[in-house]
This record gives sequence, structure tokens and C-alpha cells, in this order.
Amino acid sequence: MNRIKVMVNGLPGNMTNAVAKHVIHDKRFDLIPQSLTGPEITQLSHAVESIPINLITPGNHKHAILEIIDREGPFISIDYTHPSAVNGNAEFYCQYGLPFVMGTTGGDRKRLEETVVTSSISAVIAPNMAKQIIGFQAMMEYAAECFPDLFKGYTLSIKESHQKGKADTSGTASVMVGCFNAMGVPFTVEDIKKERDPKVQNSEWGVPEKHLGGHAWHTYTLVSDDKTVKFEFTHNVNGRDVYAKGTLDAVEFLNQKVIKGVKGKVFRMMDVLAR
Repeated sequence: MNRIKVMVNGLPGNMTNAVAKHVIHDKRFDLIPQSLTGPEITQLSHAVESIPINLITPGNHKHAILEIIDREGPFISIDYTHPSAVNGNAEFYCQYGLPFVMGTTGGDRKRLEETVVTSSISAVIAPNMAKQIIGFQAMMEYAAECFPDLFKGYTLSIKESHQKGKADTSGTASVMVGCFNAMGVPFTVEDIKKERDPKVQNSEWGVPEKHLGGHAWHTYTLVSDDKTVKFEFTHNVNGRDVYAKGTLDAVEFLNQKVIKGVKGKVFRMMDVLAR
């Protein structure tokens, strides 16, 4: 079986490092030793598992990508960059015919999808690449569709804790808001309680110290009007491996679609799970 060539964009970010390490150790893939990065990066050399990676800043993206396409041939791009770069990066991938897996949250998601649908490529776009959490989310979406107003009259609280460097609200928590809305609970994304202070995360939440730099702890609590019934759903992830593994499964899935000639299609992680 031919290995799938992969370009991991967003180095030297923590999530991108985790993904790149998994690419290196997975026999399905070959890592392209270049990575598109942001304008704030000044150190343009980076190493993942002792493999040197050339970091390419925005002003050099066009020239570099043309050289990479000419040298490497077809490949899949993985994007774990910054919310502010989501739409620009997607437009760049589509312009140069680069199918991609987008794990970055934020940006204008409607515009993101429209960019792909009107292009010559396909992409996997998901705010969460952890397959088990996606499965849980699917169960909640099923409940929202089949049991409208199931929790009508209940009060909802959502709290999420992520590493200090995460700029935006959890994409998974935001999706869950829609599920609970459909089940009769008024709530907005702005009502989500975010925690980004490592001291609070460790002392009050109980996040292990070694995972303060990379974790995702979510709790959804529903309480009835008379306070006699309480439901609580929790999923706590330490580290980034579960997301990296899901991302690589998404790459393999997308590559199969590319081989079949599928174009202008946005896939979800649920599509990856259901294959």
C-alpha cells in the first residue's frame, strides 16, 4: 500500500506537534518536512522526533506550496493553526487544490463550508477529532432529534476547561448547546463557563499538573425546576493523543474520497466513524 503524504500545518503548536509525531510513527503516512505557520513565528526551523521541519510564514506560502506540489505530488493537508486563520487557510487550500482536514476551531464556519463546496476539492471539517467524543455527541444529537423538549423546564450549566493557550470557546461544547436547545433548554454559547487559569484548573477542577498544558474537561449539568432531579454528563480528556489518532483516521478517510474523485464535499468526523 502506498503511503499517504501528509503536510501538517500549524507548527510549532502543541496540537500540531502531537499530530506530526503520530504521522511519523504511523506506517500509513509520510510526513512532508514543511509546515505553513503564522506571521508571529520568527524561528523558522523546527524538529519533530529529530526530523527537521521548515516553517513557512504567510508571505512565502504561495511560492513554497507550488514547490511542494511540484516535488511531492498529491498530499493531504492537516490544519491546526489559529481561529483567525481558518477561513484564509481554507481558501488557500482550495485555490491550490489541496484536500484538507481542518481541526482548527473558530472562524466563519458557514463561509468555511461554502469555500469547500464551491471548490474542486473535499475536506474533513470537525471541531473535535476524538472519535469517542464524536460518538457521544451523535447520541445527544439523536436524542435532540427524536425527543424534542425532553428537558423542558430544566436549568442547564456547561463548564469547560482547556489549556491556557486555547483562544476560543470549545467547539464541542458549542455544538452541545444546540442539542440541549432542541431538547427544550434555553441556553447560549455565551453562557458556557470557560476556565483557562492553570491554578484554578489544578486546585479546583483537579486537572493533573502534567496535563495543564493540554486537556479538555467538559461537564454538562441539567437540574429540574424543583431541584429533585439532576443529570450530569462529563468527558475529561488529558493530553492530545486521542485527537491526533482521530485526525489520522480522518486523513485516511479523505484520501479514499480523493482517490474516488469526490469533489466539493464537506465531511464530518461522523462520516469517518460510519465508513
